[in-house]
Formats: sequence, C-alpha cells, structure tokens
Amino acid sequence: MKPRFYLVMGVSGCGKTTVGQALAQALGWDFYDGDDFHPPENIARMAAGIPLDDQDRAPWLARLRQLIAACLAENRPGVLACSALKERYRQTLVAGAAGVQIVYLKGSYALFWSRMAARQGHYMQPEMLKSQFAALEEPADALVCGAARPAAEIVAEIIDDAQRKA
Repeated sequence: MKPRFYLVMGVSGCGKTTVGQALAQALGWDFYDGDDFHPPENIARMAAGIPLDDQDRAPWLARLRQLIAACLAENRPGVLACSALKERYRQTLVAGAAGVQIVYLKGSYALFWSRMAARQGHYMQPEMLKSQFAALEEPADALVCGAARPAAEIVAEIIDDAQRKA
C-alpha cells in the first residue's frame, strides 16, 4: 500500500523537521511538527533540561494521534515530524491507521550532538540527547534512513520506497 501519511521519527537533532518539510514539499502534502503540539509546560520542562516522562507525553501523543486520524479520515495526506522514541508511542500514534509509513532517521550520538550544539533558539538542549538515546527503541517496522546524508537524498529514498510499494 502506498503511504498516505508519513511519521518521520528519531532523536533530537536527527533532522526530522528538515527531512519532513522537504518530503512534504516534494509531495505537495501538509507538514506538521510534533514540537508545535507540546503544551507550554512540556516545553518549559525540556528547556530547563528536564526529560519528559510518559505522563507528560500522554496528552501530546493523543493530540498527534487525533491529527493523523483526522488527516486520514479527510483524505489529507501529511507528514509529521515527531520523536516517537518508544514502540508504545508509535503504537499510540498509528494504531489502526492504514496508510501510515514510519521513517526512522538513524545516526550517531556525535552527529546529532554537533547539530544540536550548532542550532540557535531551540528549547531542546544538547544535554538532553543522552536521555533521548536511552529512551529510543528502534522500530522494527520502519523505513530506516541514514541521517548523515543530505535531506534531498533521504527524501528521494523515501519517495523511491513509496513508488516500489505502489
């Protein structure tokens, strides 16, 4: 089945937003950044260097699940950039939603640390990366893309994969 919605996932600094925006633009689809759906208290916690726990994430994941379900129900294809680090988070997001393809941007701690250290104005501090890698449960059912490559190459790989599934 050809995807009608993409969930671009991985730890902070992997390029979810960059790749997700480029993919959405290439497909002419809507783009959503999971960061935009966090309640202010979650952003304040992360900005203070406090990792979120499952209780903090639950309302956020529910909002994102509603977004995906609404897009699919209204036949509005989209791309969501979201960390979705644990299997149960991904199950919450895509359970029963046919046509969702998970794309996992995989790379090294050193690469992602350097990207996070170079970016300005983002609430997620590089010091939080260790907790993200500790929480990460690599997906078994995703298209795995090497995150060290340019976004355009990753987008081309994702589109090629979808065309093979058509």
